[in-house]
Amino acid sequence: MLRTLVFINLMFLSYAVAQGTLSGEKKQWHRNTITFEGPQASETGNPNPFTDYRLMVTFAHAASGTTIVVPGFYAADGDAGESGAVAGNKWRVHFSPNQTGNWTYTASFRTGAKIALDAGASAGTATGFDGATGAFSIAASDKQVPDLRARGLLQYVGKRYWQFAGDKTYWLKGGVDSPENYLGYFEFDQTTDQGGHSTGHLKDGLHRYEPHVKHWKDGDPTWHNGKGKGIIGSINYLSSLGGNSIYFITYNLDGGDGADTWMWESPKGDKTRFDVSKLDQWEIVFSHMEAKGVAMHVLTQEVENDRKLSGGNLGEDRQLYYRELIARFSHHQNVLWNLGEENKNTDSQLKSFAKYIRSLDPYKHPITVHNHDNALDKWSGLYGDENFESASMQTNPASRCIDNTRAVIKSSSDKGRPWSAYCDEANRTGLLENMSNRPDMRKNALWGALMAGGAGTEYYFGYHLPDWGDLHSEDWSPAEPMLNDTRHALDFFHTYLPFWEMKEQTEGILELPGKVYAAYRPNGGSVDVDLGQGQYKVQWYNPVTGGPLKEGSVSTVAGGGKKSIGSPPSGGNDWVALITESTFKLSEYVTTGIAKGSDSFGIKYQHNDIGITGVPSQFESVSIYSTQGQLLQVFTETEFSKSRLKPGMYIIRVQGKNYLKSKQLMILR
Repeated sequence: MLRTLVFINLMFLSYAVAQGTLSGEKKQWHRNTITFEGPQASETGNPNPFTDYRLMVTFAHAASGTTIVVPGFYAADGDAGESGAVAGNKWRVHFSPNQTGNWTYTASFRTGAKIALDAGASAGTATGFDGATGAFSIAASDKQVPDLRARGLLQYVGKRYWQFAGDKTYWLKGGVDSPENYLGYFEFDQTTDQGGHSTGHLKDGLHRYEPHVKHWKDGDPTWHNGKGKGIIGSINYLSSLGGNSIYFITYNLDGGDGADTWMWESPKGDKTRFDVSKLDQWEIVFSHMEAKGVAMHVLTQEVENDRKLSGGNLGEDRQLYYRELIARFSHHQNVLWNLGEENKNTDSQLKSFAKYIRSLDPYKHPITVHNHDNALDKWSGLYGDENFESASMQTNPASRCIDNTRAVIKSSSDKGRPWSAYCDEANRTGLLENMSNRPDMRKNALWGALMAGGAGTEYYFGYHLPDWGDLHSEDWSPAEPMLNDTRHALDFFHTYLPFWEMKEQTEGILELPGKVYAAYRPNGGSVDVDLGQGQYKVQWYNPVTGGPLKEGSVSTVAGGGKKSIGSPPSGGNDWVALITESTFKLSEYVTTGIAKGSDSFGIKYQHNDIGITGVPSQFESVSIYSTQGQLLQVFTETEFSKSRLKPGMYIIRVQGKNYLKSKQLMILR
């Protein structure tokens, strides 16, 4: 009897270890983490936990049969971001499920010399918790926009705009690409200045973001008993202005400008060993970016060091570097992998980098590469390649953003794979070296590029100013006027235009023929627009102040050829005209054309009781939109039945795995 009891207890202990520990909110699009107890290891020990062990976890969705294979990583004691630990027996995987319902997982954990570089399923030897399995259930996200977990994975869908997999809306970018050494922050573990270019007034050559400490709020994350408030506050501030992207470098050693950002255990020497505690702290920051609706534009290298990892080839150091980035951070919804700033790698090298990243990244995040000063030939050998989705454009002067955007869209479309064109560094003197650049940036890098079919921009601050240069900017508030301009532009596009279906008619004019037109006038004044048949309403939008549409000299115009749309409400700054056909409703396009005019489901609404009828069993969520196309809230079916909507007109969209339909709902009191 005693022998039997001992056997049962050993079985229980084995099962507890093998199954792993699931943490997280168990919701769609959220980070769900499984931590396994395995062999004891350390950052500097042997066997090397980063090369000689390989964790891969296969997740399977019960209903759909979808499988997603996610690389795992060494996590020291499992709490290194707080403890600073360099050793432990914890191994971890982050998973962002794309569907609600029941999931299972199976872990593959193998050991062998440099096995992390071997993709063979049977490579090495099974060890530790290999074969561990478990199951869990995923509910719908409970987040609200701007939190990216309310919108789902940002993905390439064969168009020049990327789309969120959850709410099916399209993304336009407006953010900052200064300071490029954003992660050279003094409260990250083992972060020091290694002698890069002058960083002006920065103490010890590192960022503190002290002007943004006041923007940190109670309940926001920190580490080490209150560290991180400056960098977390900077994210809050940017998000409050509508900024939705930060461009930052994750490796600027070995000749890079900042020489203060790296992932390895030491800035000098072995690039096969990573700093677990620092990377855990980066994850805290990246998670807050996701919660605040801010994209991670990850620059994996810069021109000064793009030949340093593995000699510029896809060698062991580079593979391990990419693997660690993907394993730790790819679960976030809005990641853009950029293969290098002002990059000079060959086409062959870039294609090998992108192919490797795509093979490991379970979420297939978009991949791009940055050029140098209008060098459009940077992408000529990459158009049509299945592993590239956009151009990250450096342009000088800012007016080149317009023609360069057109060139990228045409060249990529001609190869059958349209790219997004992002004006990521306009005007070599930058935004802040001369604030008189603001009108030029607004008219060209922002509105001009958007009207040419571009998908957004990020602002470079300049290099030489002692307080606001690219490497030593501590405060984003000087850029606030330009970020406000950007918010106004993106608000206009998202509120009034089905921009993902519109094409450039002539310079400064976008059209969905016979439905809606937008005409940007950088210096005010009228213009002739080639209109389809019908009667059109003409209204004007102020790009400097934003706000409601205004009446100009003409309120309506008959279509059928080129027609003058009259003059804007006043002279002075730039204006944009919105010309809509009398029967046009943006709500018909809010579901990207999948469900125009659908009446295949019913809505019951009586005495605050809401119900939906006539939907298939795979129904998963209900999204509520304004009639202007703004996403207001996402519910599960149960949550929707308990919701309370104010009086007004709404667009209700019902979504399932193979089902996407919408209709209007008017609530009266």
